[in-house]
Amino acid sequence: MQAQLLNNLQYLITFGGIILATIFIAFLVNRSFNKLIQRSAAILKNDPTNYQFIRHVTVGAIYLLGFSLAIYMIPSLRTLASSLLAGAGILAVAIGFAAQQALSNVISGFFIVIFKPFRINDRLTIRDTLSGIVEDITLRHTVIRNFENRRIIIPNALISDEIIINSDFTDDRICKWIDVAISYDSDIDTAKLILQEAVLNHPLQLDPRTGQQIADGAPEVTVRVVALGEYTVNLRAWAWAKDSPDAFVLGCDVIESVKKRFDKEGIEIPFPSRTLIHKNKPQ
Repeated sequence: MQAQLLNNLQYLITFGGIILATIFIAFLVNRSFNKLIQRSAAILKNDPTNYQFIRHVTVGAIYLLGFSLAIYMIPSLRTLASSLLAGAGILAVAIGFAAQQALSNVISGFFIVIFKPFRINDRLTIRDTLSGIVEDITLRHTVIRNFENRRIIIPNALISDEIIINSDFTDDRICKWIDVAISYDSDIDTAKLILQEAVLNHPLQLDPRTGQQIADGAPEVTVRVVALGEYTVNLRAWAWAKDSPDAFVLGCDVIESVKKRFDKEGIEIPFPSRTLIHKNKPQ
């Protein structure tokens, strides 16, 4: 009896040791990958998407192998596992139905990493309401950090079927539309000139013209009348910036600058007005 207890204790110690070793090895591998990703992104300027995904796959494989080995080292659990495998037909079907969505997420994750519709640090807009920066792509889901520093967790199978606006795909440059409305009494040419100068004077503005366009005398910043509204003349400037963050700052600064110049030059930004006619009915 005592020998059996000692034998069982040895199995339990072996089981616990393998589990602890698995957790420790997974921790070291995860930390090593994180350092590699940070160094690669900061120094080598490499895309960290593949490294992040390989990190999740490697850590998951370590846990799977470690726990499987721990179970195999205990004879009673080994016998139970063999019994389960003997009648695994029905169990496999049940697990297959239960894990269908999970497997779909894993396969979609591999497709995302291989074909790269988006990468780590890309700026995405989904469904016109969800916007943010891709922070991580795991085996199951994609993590997007929005501009309020909150995390949007989207299953890989779901995001693979979505129509995505990727601001950083291939070319990071952004064409920022800057729309301004003036009254019908204001001078259009003066307003267009003010808007054009405000964009040209901004340090984040880029010249998008080709050599041929420069030779042909094309303007660096185009400003046009795009609509005649109910009470406004709508102007639009096409301003270019190197990426989305610069384009956002450029747009905000130009709108503020234009408002101040309009006040000085007497250009009116109108607001809705209504004329009410009151008729007295005879008594």
